[in-house]
Amino acid sequence: MPRKSMALAAAVALSSALFTAGQATAASSAQRADRPPFPYADCVKEVKKQHKATDRRAREVCDMLVKKGWIKPPKS
Repeated sequence: MPRKSMALAAAVALSSALFTAGQATAASSAQRADRPPFPYADCVKEVKKQHKATDRRAREVCDMLVKKGWIKPPKS
């Protein structure tokens, strides 16, 4: 009987470790789209759409958000 309980405990521990490792790699390998940093072009488009801002004002707002780390810097 002790062998069965030890084998069961080992199996549970192994499956738990594999599940946790799988979650960690899935979270780190792919950045989710709903988390920062967001693309610069999307920022400009949303600021113009939501706040009816000019191109210049939208770029200013997105530049401030780049400094805060919420937006990826624009591609030159």
